[in-house]
Amino acid sequence: MICMIEQIKLELRQLLFDHLDIEDVVLEVPKRGDSDLAIPLFGYQKQMGKKLPEIFDLFKDILIQHRLVESVVFTAGFLNIYLKRVDVSKSILNSIHDEKQSFGTQPNNNKTIVIDYSSPNIAKSFSVGHLRSTVIGNSLKLIYQKLGYNVVGINHLGDWGTQFGSMMVAYRMWGDKDKIKANPIDELQALYVRFHEAAEKDESLKQKARDAFLKLEQGDPEYTKLWTYFREVSLQEFMTMYDILDVSFDSYNGEAFYNDKMDRVVKELEDKHLLVEDQGAMVVKLEDDTPPVLIKRSDGATLYTTRDLAALLYRNDTYHFDKALYVVGNEQKLHFENLKKVVKMMGYDFNIEHINFGLVLQDGKKMSTRKGKTTKLDYVLNQAVLKAKQAIEEKNPNLENKDQVAKVVGIGAVIFNDLKNDRTLNIEFDLDGMLKFEGQTGPYLLYSIVRIFSILKSNTIDITQVDYTLYQDEIYYSLIKVLDQFPSVVQRAAESYSPSTVAKYLLQLSQEFNTFYAKVKINDSNDVVRQTNLLLVESILNILIEGLRLLGMKHLEAM
Repeated sequence: MICMIEQIKLELRQLLFDHLDIEDVVLEVPKRGDSDLAIPLFGYQKQMGKKLPEIFDLFKDILIQHRLVESVVFTAGFLNIYLKRVDVSKSILNSIHDEKQSFGTQPNNNKTIVIDYSSPNIAKSFSVGHLRSTVIGNSLKLIYQKLGYNVVGINHLGDWGTQFGSMMVAYRMWGDKDKIKANPIDELQALYVRFHEAAEKDESLKQKARDAFLKLEQGDPEYTKLWTYFREVSLQEFMTMYDILDVSFDSYNGEAFYNDKMDRVVKELEDKHLLVEDQGAMVVKLEDDTPPVLIKRSDGATLYTTRDLAALLYRNDTYHFDKALYVVGNEQKLHFENLKKVVKMMGYDFNIEHINFGLVLQDGKKMSTRKGKTTKLDYVLNQAVLKAKQAIEEKNPNLENKDQVAKVVGIGAVIFNDLKNDRTLNIEFDLDGMLKFEGQTGPYLLYSIVRIFSILKSNTIDITQVDYTLYQDEIYYSLIKVLDQFPSVVQRAAESYSPSTVAKYLLQLSQEFNTFYAKVKINDSNDVVRQTNLLLVESILNILIEGLRLLGMKHLEAM
């Protein structure tokens, strides 16, 4: 489904192609002026060998035949198209009224997308730094589902690798079992930080970590038991965070799941004569001048790339995907470029996209688990909910279910603050700023929705009383055209892998609604005027609620 005005654009282009011998038609939605569509005519002078007024007359005679074109006007070299506002408005608003939050939903297209997102490392706290991959991936999952895709959400847990050798060495050297049992993740993370501080002074510790991981890979019972414990306590904490964020996955197969699937990768690379020895290690030499891709270290241990190749082949065999998305930070750009090159050299035509994103900064600085400079996400979310409750106490002390409302506001504010930003940029984590009820914030959107609920609460919509001619007024019509954009906004968000496209649209819609609210008496004493207003604001409500859902946010009816 595309928006109505986009559909009209397609039909008008086809009309011109059917009647004229021209190469292309540029139909624009003007940023200025009051026309609905415009065609710049300058480019047709040379092509058609005619003057602008003649070209205009030719185009006009064709375009005016369309059932929804009201008039065509020539202004400063542009052909401006005005649509029949009554008919356009009626069609858009009736569609939203009938379909409600399903407006813009596409039928199943029999295509499958696998999205690898969140994917935290076990034995470490779920920090603010994990938030971006989690909420961007979750939103993309919801957006693609709305567009008719079968989406498989994968939490590729970081539960394997040399870092677990570091963790095990630290645990055996300094671990206090009673402390760890009482507070496992915090204590394990403290050990991880202590190990790296010590390793900076004692280089032999790094080799001990590599040796410990190799033993784990070889199935040492003691190390395997310890690793299993690390994974279990980590998942318990992660699931608490996912429940709070209302994020779900279809698979929790982490890196360790692919241990018995990597031999296939190594053998296939050998059979296709892609694997070569380099200083005792096994590598794939790329066809360009970039460094080779390491597949197996000289000590026989496999690497991240090996596991990613095994995971990709498994996902293709299991889900038969049309596209594979990896929601991973900017710093992994080279890894995914190399992964795509190796996959292509192996003869696979996989559609792989690295959905990169910037860092979450604190006071302008990067957070680092290794150096202990990180903030646990549960602490941040609890603070957000607490601050939201304080604001609600001030604004509406008699509100029922204040704790539940505060939870929706606080957590929604954190999610929206992330998703409103261009994902490729770094963002500063400012809790006070994101909780404001004015400006480009989640609470501002939630309050706009609450305002509409308060209007509709005491009214029943009777569509038979609506006077569609009132929508010809610019204050109505401009809002209706914004509503019409929603299906195209969702499509653009999917094509660019950018939930911020939806977030920015919702801010625009909320701002225009609040301007409308300030200028128009919605609960007019005249029944026809009131019903006409109510149909419009109900449509705005449906789009705002659905838009928030696509961002992974809940809405409220009162606050």
